[in-house]
Amino acid sequence: KQAEKAVHQKKEQSKTKCRKARRRHINLVAEFNHRQRKNIWLETHIWHAKRFHMVKKWGYCLGNNPTEKSYRACYRAMTKQCLLQDLSYYCCLELKGKENELLKQLARICSIDTGLTFQDASCLSGRFEGSLNLYRADRYPEDMLGPVTFIWKPRDGSENRQLWIWVHPALKQDILKELKAIFQCSEPEEICISEPITASVQEEKQVEVVTSLGNKRKKEDKEGEKAVPVKKIIGDGTRDPFQSYSWISRTTGIAISDRTMEILRYRLIGPLSHSILTETLKAASVQTV
Repeated sequence: KQAEKAVHQKKEQSKTKCRKARRRHINLVAEFNHRQRKNIWLETHIWHAKRFHMVKKWGYCLGNNPTEKSYRACYRAMTKQCLLQDLSYYCCLELKGKENELLKQLARICSIDTGLTFQDASCLSGRFEGSLNLYRADRYPEDMLGPVTFIWKPRDGSENRQLWIWVHPALKQDILKELKAIFQCSEPEEICISEPITASVQEEKQVEVVTSLGNKRKKEDKEGEKAVPVKKIIGDGTRDPFQSYSWISRTTGIAISDRTMEILRYRLIGPLSHSILTETLKAASVQTV
């Protein structure tokens, strides 16, 4: 009996430790979520991790330099074809409110002496992206915060506008603090507390179920396909997931939202960039009710 028991235990261990069981999708997703709790992964992390030396900066895991000599290939793509770069680690701050109030307060943190401002006609229409340097309110030319890029959402006929400001993760907290100060946004509008906890608990439960299934693994997989955990983690490398990510002002009516890792950003360089975009993106059919 003891010998039969030992043989049975060896068989059970080999089944649970086989490569197919370790690389099952539900286990991989739970492992991805567990490994990026301290340093967030970009959507292209797996591709970069196989080809680049990864570094941990600004709360993210980023590709620093390639593992093989691909400089000639990148230069050839930039000059003759198309090269794509993942800039999703840049932080996106969204501003919503009346256009006059937005321009009035934003004029305090930039200057026309440096060049382009938020009031430029070409950028205000939403057709082009602009870039400028931000300063602390009414402190130009001293106390510079850093460079940013911005883009306005095209007008829809109402006085309310929407503005996206892209900042480097190292500058995000200082710029966000200054924006909340000039717009008097102190009350949190949305707080993300329960979702990360429930997601991690569900992942742990699903992993326990998978490891304890044994011979009935295939039958349970068909029934539990809908319960596959999501790869995305709420929060980013520059913000704690338990902090609020949206603020509103009762006096000015301006709302500031942190859209980091919700709006991805890619840069295409090369003469074929426009043709690749036109072939990749298809216009959606607008349905009016």
